[in-house]
Amino acid sequence: MKKLIAAILASLMVLSLAACGGGGGGDGKGSSGDMNVAMVTDSGDITDQSFNQTTYETAKKWSEANGVTFNYYKPEKDTDEARNAAIDQAVAAGANVILLPGYMFAASLVAQTNTYPDVKFIGLDVGEGDLCEKGVGEGYTYNPAEYNVGDYYNTANTYCATYQEEISGFMAGYAAVKLGYRHLGFLGGMSVPAVMRFGYGYVQGADKAAAELGCTGDVSVEFVYGNQFYGDADITAYMDTWYNAKDVEVVFACGGGIYTSAAEAAAKVGGKVIGVDSDQSSKINEYGADMTVTSAMKGLDATVNMILTAIKDGKWSEYAGKIDSLGMVSDDPGENYVQLPRATTQWADGLFTEDDYLALVKDIHGGKISISNDTTAMPSVGITVTEYGTIK
Repeated sequence: MKKLIAAILASLMVLSLAACGGGGGGDGKGSSGDMNVAMVTDSGDITDQSFNQTTYETAKKWSEANGVTFNYYKPEKDTDEARNAAIDQAVAAGANVILLPGYMFAASLVAQTNTYPDVKFIGLDVGEGDLCEKGVGEGYTYNPAEYNVGDYYNTANTYCATYQEEISGFMAGYAAVKLGYRHLGFLGGMSVPAVMRFGYGYVQGADKAAAELGCTGDVSVEFVYGNQFYGDADITAYMDTWYNAKDVEVVFACGGGIYTSAAEAAAKVGGKVIGVDSDQSSKINEYGADMTVTSAMKGLDATVNMILTAIKDGKWSEYAGKIDSLGMVSDDPGENYVQLPRATTQWADGLFTEDDYLALVKDIHGGKISISNDTTAMPSVGITVTEYGTIK
């Protein structure tokens, strides 16, 4: 019955969605053989300079290069029901591979993977805890080790990837202190595990660099969550206080579009910002020339290319049912799933150069530097960290 309803809805809506851009607009036209790829956006759009945009651009480019049909769908509302409806539309329109970027899609994987067993679902940044929380519901203990995550979704047609955010967060904090910044800020979106790992890694990186430079007592981090993944007037005002009254020099804006508030405040005083997820320098620098120190990146593009190529090559069975934690795989930064952007990071001779970054990557990959991914409490460090909870 659900498939019949979805098909009827699709026949009425898909053409209009394509015309307005919400349903894909015919991206990646081509004769695909068996693959028909769709992407659904979470709470943002394909211009968010974060998960949605990276996933969209990578999937579109891959599909065009491989002659595969590709469309994207933007839910009408920021709700699980709307995201599920967008998936229904994609399936009714012929999609058999669906990319779902972000932890918000855990509910959709729980609800939809058994409904559409012939569709391959790719959950980007969706982990065991996210799936258990939505699958178990009331009474969930927030310890996924106590549950069999496979009980709550169809593992046969689903692949999930999470990222070791603490590593790229560490790199960003380390670089900031090495580059001479002593008063840092962390503006997280929501206090979900992925954001927390970014933040706690950032603190550890700043602490490591301070210890190496012998300036531990001079380095401090202001730490807060906005409780949303977009900027607004209230968060900008909070950032104004940081950059002005507190003399914060650089803020790691970690939460999709929340960077706008940090950038607006930084622009007034010549402050700096660190981006997240993708290389956000092009957008952040619109607020002020050379505003972006670096970005703590996840390899969504590498993940999308990897899994779509595997499906095309008939290797889906090697990925189905897995929830991978992607991080360092090489001394070569470009091969890793967590990294800093080499082209736009503000390297400085005598402080932190690209060669210094390459050495850092080698030390992390080789195990010389250990980074905790524990999110139960703020890491114990020598630098001063002041936690403020949430702004809203």
